[in-house]
Amino acid sequence: MDGWNAESDAASLLSALGIKENLHQTMMMDLSGKQKVRVLLAQALFGKPDNLLLDEPTNDLDLETVMWLEHYLANYENTVLVVSHDRHFLDAISTHTIDIDFGKVQIFAGNYSFWYQSSQLALKQSQIQNKKTEDKRKELQEFISRFSANVKKSKQATSRKKMLEKLNVDDILPSTRRYPGIIFTPERTAGDKILEVNGLSASIEGKTLFKDVEFYANKGDKIIFLSKDPRAMTAFFEIINEKQKPDTGGFEWGQTITSAYLPMDNSKFFQSNLNLFDWLCQFTDDTTDLYIRGYLGKMLFSGDDLLKKVEVLSGGEKMRCMISKMMLRDANALVLDTPTNHLDLESIQSFNNNLIKYPGNVFMSSHDHEFIQSVCNRVIELTPNRIIDKQMEYDDYISDKRIQAQREAMYR
Repeated sequence: MDGWNAESDAASLLSALGIKENLHQTMMMDLSGKQKVRVLLAQALFGKPDNLLLDEPTNDLDLETVMWLEHYLANYENTVLVVSHDRHFLDAISTHTIDIDFGKVQIFAGNYSFWYQSSQLALKQSQIQNKKTEDKRKELQEFISRFSANVKKSKQATSRKKMLEKLNVDDILPSTRRYPGIIFTPERTAGDKILEVNGLSASIEGKTLFKDVEFYANKGDKIIFLSKDPRAMTAFFEIINEKQKPDTGGFEWGQTITSAYLPMDNSKFFQSNLNLFDWLCQFTDDTTDLYIRGYLGKMLFSGDDLLKKVEVLSGGEKMRCMISKMMLRDANALVLDTPTNHLDLESIQSFNNNLIKYPGNVFMSSHDHEFIQSVCNRVIELTPNRIIDKQMEYDDYISDKRIQAQREAMYR
């Protein structure tokens, strides 16, 4: 390869993935778990192989690094096969979707969003008993046409449009996948005061996570909290849920507010030999069989699942249990620390859809671009030098050059 330098190319990849110059020569055994993941990803990308197979490549990457990887793969000239729970990432890079369902493997033109929307439309139509075949064909064809028109915004516009034009509407079938019923219903409407934060500061082992945090949450705000140090969001959420003391400052919830908290580390909740049914009974006064089974059923637990010991549940099952626990609260304010962790795509989609419609306040951190963009109307970035607070969508925030300059200054 003319003009290609292996050493400089490797250094560029490592830097882009967050491995700093002074770590380039570090032994793998001395790297942290997240750093090892990034080095392995750089190893896979190095040399631009003809076929690139990536299994959950965005795990442990921050949002900025995921954006870099999206751009890199969207312009990648060779074949990429990827498994991911990150919908924005899938939509940004994919030209085809492979669906394993009905006991067989099918390939569709288009990205994840196209597959999801078309399969949901097909499901809706299959539930209408007297739907005429021609009506189904017409509605699906109109949907494909609209999607084709919007595809010109993507990086692979021409190739995607050609593939969609070849798609046979009879190939689109309702998915057999089950989506949990994640439904948060506030028991009461919040008053004018939601949350007031004054002069809040926190540090870990002498390192400042955030300083002099001050803001007032407005009614209906759905806020994404960002930081280059993910420990900052967790510390902030632990403080406002009275699980941790701040270095300085304080906060006050409104008198009408009932909050529900989804922590990033839920391990202490499952250090028990209780079965799933009895575990959920701990968090409600109504322990009737029908009531508890109803909440667990919404989260796809039924039959013998309810007798399973909670200490042996998978990460995804534990998250669904925690969501059931939150739903019992009927809260009008949700505090969510990386809520998509360990969840499958069906659970993420269901969670996302409900939060869009949720009438209360949301305070969250996340690595899921689509989750943030579709839910949140305000961005607060926690830095060692106060905060950046913008009433705007996430996409606008990350693309604003003036804000980027401000961010750089705040982290110095």
